[in-house]
Order: sequence, then C-alpha cells, then structure tokens
Amino acid sequence: METINDNPVSIICGETGSGKTTQVPQFLYEAGYAHCGGIIGVTEPRRVAAISMSQRVAMEMNLSTEEVSYQIRYEGNVTPKTRIKFMTDGVLLKEVQQDFMLNKYSVIIIDEAHERSVYTDILIGLLSRIVPLRNKKGKPLKMIIMSATLRVEDFTENKQLFKVSPPVLKVNSRQFPVTIHFNKRTPTDDYLAEAFKKVCKIHRMLPDGGILIFVTGQQEVNTLSHKLRQMFPFNPNKVIPDKKEERKKERKRKKEKKKEKKIISKPKIELPKVDLNNYSIKPIDEEGELDVLGDDSDLDLMSDSESEGEKNKEELEEETGSESPLYVLPLYSLLPSHKQVRVFEPVPAGCRLCVISTNVAETSLTIPNIKYVVDTGKVKTKFYDKVTGVSTFKITWTSQAAANQRAGRAGRISPGHCYRLFSSAVFNDDFEKFSPPEISRRPVDDLLLQMKEMNIDKVQNFPYPTPPDLDQLKAAEQLLISLGALSYPPQKTHKRKKGSKDKDCTKITPLGRGMARFPVSPRYARILALGHQHDLLPYVIAIVSALSVDELFIQSYQQSDQLDESKHKQIRNSQIRKLWAGGGESLLLGDLMVLLKAVGACEYQGFTTDFCHKFGIRFKAMKEIRKLRAQLTNTVNMVIPDANLCIDPKLSPPSDIQCKMLRQIVLAGLADHVARRNADPPPGASDEVRRLKHSYQCMELEEPVFIHPSSVLFKEKCDFIVYQNITETSKLYMKGIVGIEAEWLPLFGEYHCNLSQPLEDPQPYYDNLSGEVMCYRSSSYGRCNWEIKAVPMEYPHNIDKFRWFARFLLEGQVCKKLKEFVNILLSTPATMIKSWAKLQPRTEILLQALIGKNTTNRNRLLEIWTTQPTYLYEEYCSWLPEAAHYDLKSKWPPID
Repeated sequence: METINDNPVSIICGETGSGKTTQVPQFLYEAGYAHCGGIIGVTEPRRVAAISMSQRVAMEMNLSTEEVSYQIRYEGNVTPKTRIKFMTDGVLLKEVQQDFMLNKYSVIIIDEAHERSVYTDILIGLLSRIVPLRNKKGKPLKMIIMSATLRVEDFTENKQLFKVSPPVLKVNSRQFPVTIHFNKRTPTDDYLAEAFKKVCKIHRMLPDGGILIFVTGQQEVNTLSHKLRQMFPFNPNKVIPDKKEERKKERKRKKEKKKEKKIISKPKIELPKVDLNNYSIKPIDEEGELDVLGDDSDLDLMSDSESEGEKNKEELEEETGSESPLYVLPLYSLLPSHKQVRVFEPVPAGCRLCVISTNVAETSLTIPNIKYVVDTGKVKTKFYDKVTGVSTFKITWTSQAAANQRAGRAGRISPGHCYRLFSSAVFNDDFEKFSPPEISRRPVDDLLLQMKEMNIDKVQNFPYPTPPDLDQLKAAEQLLISLGALSYPPQKTHKRKKGSKDKDCTKITPLGRGMARFPVSPRYARILALGHQHDLLPYVIAIVSALSVDELFIQSYQQSDQLDESKHKQIRNSQIRKLWAGGGESLLLGDLMVLLKAVGACEYQGFTTDFCHKFGIRFKAMKEIRKLRAQLTNTVNMVIPDANLCIDPKLSPPSDIQCKMLRQIVLAGLADHVARRNADPPPGASDEVRRLKHSYQCMELEEPVFIHPSSVLFKEKCDFIVYQNITETSKLYMKGIVGIEAEWLPLFGEYHCNLSQPLEDPQPYYDNLSGEVMCYRSSSYGRCNWEIKAVPMEYPHNIDKFRWFARFLLEGQVCKKLKEFVNILLSTPATMIKSWAKLQPRTEILLQALIGKNTTNRNRLLEIWTTQPTYLYEEYCSWLPEAAHYDLKSKWPPID
C-alpha cells in the first residue's frame, strides 16, 4: 500500500473478493489524505454497489454515514463532514463538467474498472490529464484504478494515456479457494436443461451451501426457477425440522437395525457354479458408467472415503439431506427492488438457498452463503451496428475474466466449487480473454456531445484506454449535426490549405450546449428543446422520461400450467393500452401516447404498486420515470427561466392539436428513424413475397422491418412512421412507433432531404403570419430517395429571396400602408424578379439596401425601423413620382 504514496497514479489488481475496496480507502484515510482538505472519491459502475459499499466501509472503519457517504443519480447522503464519498462514475463526470480540476478531492479511486463502462473510460482519460495539472499547481491529486480482472496492458502500455507507466500492485486475496470443475462435453443445444440437472445433483448429493446459477436473461431465470420449485417445493407454512436433529435420529435408527441384523443368524446359501467362458473378456465401458452418475466433476466433490463401500455412501446421504426443499430466488436487473433484496435475507430453516441470476451477480452484488456456482458460460449481449445503430441481442460465450468473476462468488465464506457447463477446451479456445469495453459496442452520440460541451473539440485525439471505432465517431457526429447540436465553423475557402483538417473539427452550437444539460439521449434532448411551444413541455417531459427507461410494461413468461391465466391477463392489458391510445390524432401518437397515459394515470391514482400490478406496469420502472421527470423539470426551469414548470399529478390528456404537434416534435428528434410502408403483395404472389406483407423500409437497412406486435399501431396502415429503435429477434422489429405525414419530412428532417430549387409553379408567396417569403419545393428523403411531393417552406436564403421580399414590399403585402401607392409606382413590383431587372437602377438600389441590412422578413424590417426610421425611405421614393414623396414622408415608417 505504501506504493500509493509514491505515485500519482496506481493500479491495484486482486482476485474477486480480495476486499481491496475497503482496504484502500481505510489505508488512505489513516494516511491522512481525507484530513488534508480533500475528499477520497470512489466510483462504482452501478448504483447498488455505491450504496452497499459506502455502508460496508462505514461499518468496517467504525465511521458514521456523515463521514462515509454516497451520491447516485437521484439520491445521496453527502454532508459537509464527508471524507469518503462513493458515487457512480456518471456523477463524477458531471462534477468534472462543473469543476474540471476536481479541487475538493485529494484521491480518486476508480473501482471495478474491468467492467469498462463508457463513463469509466472517459473518466480515466480525463483524470490522466487532471492529475499532472493538479501536481503542477502544487495541489496533488492521486488516482487509483482498482479491478479484480483488469487487462492492465490497456493502461500500462498506452503511452497516450499515461506517459509514465503506473505501477501495478497485487493485493493478496482474502477469499477461500474455489475448485473449478469442467464438463467433459459441452451441451450444444439446451444448456438450461443441463443447468437443471446439475443443480439437482448438487442438492441431492453434496453438503449444505447456497447455489448460484448464472443464465442469460429474465425468461431463462423464470423458467429455471419454476422447474426447480416443482422439483424441490418449499412450503413457507410448513415447519421444517432441524436437519441435524433429524440426521442424529436417522443414524441412531440405522445403528439399531444393524445390531438386530447381526443377532439374527444368516442361513447358509449355496453358491451357483460359475463358468467364466460364458462372459466377455472386454472390460466394462467406464465412461458409460460415469455418464450414468454424471461428469467426473460431480465425483470430485465426493468424500475420499466414498470408495469404502455402501456404509460411507449411506453416511453421505445422511449428511446431505437430499429431500430438503430448495429456497429458489430469481435475480435480474428488472426485478423489483423489494424482491432483489431477498437474496440477502436469512434462508428459512431446513432449506438450501438457490439463486438464479443474470450477470448482475458477477461483481456488483455479493450474495452471502454461496458455496456452489453453476456457470452456463453464456451471456446475453446487446450489439449495436456502428453505423446504423440497430441493436441486436445475442447469446454468446462470456469472457474468461467474467467466468473467473462468476467462479469467485463461491469462495466468500468457505472453500467453494464452480461447475462450468462447458469443457476446458471450449473455455481455452472459444472464450475471449476479456470482454470488449462498452465504448466499442454502443453508439457514442451522447458521449460525443458531453465531450464537445467540455470544449474537447478533437474527440478522436482524446486519451481513451480503448478508443472507439472511427465509424462510431463519424456516425455520432453526423447525428448531432442533423439535430443542430454541432456545426462546422464558417471557413474562408480561399484561405484553407489543401489537405487541411479544420473542416473536420465541428463546434458545439448554443442549442447543443442546452441539450448537453439534459441527462438523456441527444435525440430526446432535441425533443425537449422544441417542447416549450404551445404548452407542450409537461407532455414532452413525461414522454421523454418514459422513453429513457427500459421495459415499462411487464413481459410475462409463464409456464404451461399458467398459460390460460397469463394469456387472459395479456389480452386485457393489450385492450387497456388500445383504449389509452384512443383514436384520431391520439392514436397516431401511437406507443408514445400509451406511455404518456400510463405515466399520467399512475400519478392520478396516487402512484401505488396495486395500480402498476393491475395494468402490467413495472413499479420499479415507473419509480425511475418519476425521478427522471422531476430532474428534467428542474433542468428545464434552469435552462428556460420563464418556464415555471411543476409536476402536475392531474395532468389532462393532450388535445388533438397538441397530439399533432407532439408528433411533429418527435419527428424532429428522430428524423433519421423514419420508415415507409411497402406496398402489399399482389394476389397470387409467391410465399417469399407474401412474407413481406405489412413490412416497412427504413433509411438505414436494406432488409425489411416490421412493427412489433405489442405496438398499438401494429394493425394500422400508416404510410410513414418514426420508431424509437430496432431490435432483431426472428425479424427486425421496430418499437416506439409514431405515425407521421409525408409532407412533414422536408420541414422537420431537412438535413436528410435533397430539396429541389423553389418551384415557379406554384409561385412563391408571402406568409402574413410569419412575415416570411415562402415557396414550394419537392424533395427526396434519405438514403432510399423517397419522393416527397412539393410542400410550402421558407424560401432558401439567397439573393432571390431578397428580390421576392422586395416585390412583396412594393405590392403592400409586408406593410399595409404602402398599398395605396401600388397604382402609382413607376414600375410594376414584378420587375424585381425579372431577369432584366438590372437594367432599371431603382431595382438595384432597393435590392442593395435590403442586402446591406440582411432584410428578408417583416420582423427584421420592423427591428431596423425602431433604430433607423428612415431606412428604405429614399429607395422607395425612387419608385414613386415626386408628387407622392411628401405624402409618403408623413407615413414613414409605414408600421401598421
């Protein structure tokens, strides 16, 4: 530990369960860092870990929660007396944005660095620059990177990250040894059935100790839980006798039986004559016998005295208690919190704990009394296409490092055993050594916006531990440009040198800085930025909050004996959601209207668990939405001071006009997520063509996509829709569907449009409401070049716009007071747009005056007249006879 004192950056590695997360803060606290005016900050990748670790460190160091505190996204107990602060890495990143030098900290500990979340990587990159800056200023900051199974080469050999390689400290493990048992064969299909068999064998044949099984997802957890509960039922109302007393009585009973057998004289038995020629000389297939008993990994755990005969086998069965029930508990991230904590509670007497979990139990949670781990070796991973952003869930082998993390769960209280349901050959050949970092597996648009907001313009040069792919950065940059968050700085092309890369360096816009303040995806931040019009902000905040939380509605995974009840409940919930969607404009708002109604109805009913259970809503997700809604409301009030928003528990549904505007705003944020309905196949079409019925074509993919059956717009024939995301299962399915109109695409998705020049027929016109020059333009949309009919839109900003504005000004459309002079003009107003207009000096005089002040609309003209009342007076006089000049002067400026 003394090495920490001598180096500004240190890396600490140790096996799972080494206790380094408590050892290091205690050492630093005792060394006096927390008393030198700075806080020891410890980051964790998950909220539950930040809370539990703060409690554990406070207990082990005999300190109060005022001194050892935590801070997560929505809550915390930090006080002015706090000396050790546990937090999520996202919280610390927000603090870096506000105070880049992190002046209130003396030590930063990055814990669980092997999980390699995006925020962890960015924090390490930032701290690699902050630490030397702090040292130069004479206020040193120490950084410690801690991990159980870290690929240290990404840090020690990365000269862009650390010019001087940090020392690597190995902390001796405090955990008990874990024996690893591989299967002789790797199951090719049903690894879940293999896990079920293995748990049954462990429970029947092995001594007491909790069992932890790793599977890939919620459905597998529920399926395996149901099968094990049926095999080893647990009745909470039944009093289960103490195992030890039962074993003593059973041993006593068996001893008495043996004594009775010895007293009874055995009759003489004549042995039959045996002819050895009748038997084969070939030995018995030992491998076949082992298959009957199971893999030899099962035998490894048997007592060494098992070979002594039937006596020891009976004693082993007495000790194991094979008829005892299993206390089966599921564990996954979407499970309600009150059910998650049950894994930490005492196990009922006479039962064996059996936890079936996804990979959330790998590192973040330490479940007590686990002695046996059953590892399927599988993990469900979300893969993103680096260009299109289409997400796909795939079940793959986990990494060797993650498998070792899983095995380490068994050695916390005593020597443990880990059953791996795959062979050692598969582990060595097919498993990656480390899991790829998150930054290489997801879009980085939110990350790019945050870095631009911190004035990191050349993001590709940032010192990443593992840099993202260049295609990811380009896709993220193009998205942010389309949303208006980034823009290319104005360049003087004649001064730009050949091969210059200045054009590649985008700058954040004022809109982008506002978007960066919202803790949501940039797409949703764009929607929030547009929601202040027509009192839409309360609805937009509720919708964005719901979109930002995964799986609001419960997906039911029931077994065959519960299918009828489950199906009935699903049908009822589906009908309720259709009622929530309504009809007309409300229905076209689609799945977003369902989300809005669910949030509103839950608040209206008092936010109860009964309401959520009745309508198939996850209470944990609704609680998250409520917190995010409050946070977004406070942020909007800071960004828009006159918003004066508050959360209305009696929020009324939006009107038809508001629904239409909400659809347009959603299109503005998801303009690259547009899909067009394909034509229905003709009668007599082939099966291949008929499979494409009800399919859509989206901008990013060549393959057809479909509306997810759970959507309220599943059976509606919308020609154009926008979607929240695409997931791939048996087909490519779109979720979060909203119906839109084709004519909105050029208006709200102009970045993705190829617009024609303003059409001559119909002619441009003046819009009295906006005071702008309007024109009709046809277009094609997106990569697929969908043809969009001509729609009215603002005239492009060029010299012709000045000409048309001058014409409408002369015609009296801009200022009504000038209409009385139209009949005495020396030339017709239409002269302004003629090709020969330059032949008349008066046209050029008026045109140059408009260009000089950049006057192309009524608002700009009125703004100039407030400070320069004589603007355009002389230019307009050149179009009138001298006799009318006096009359014009008395009415100038002609403000209505």
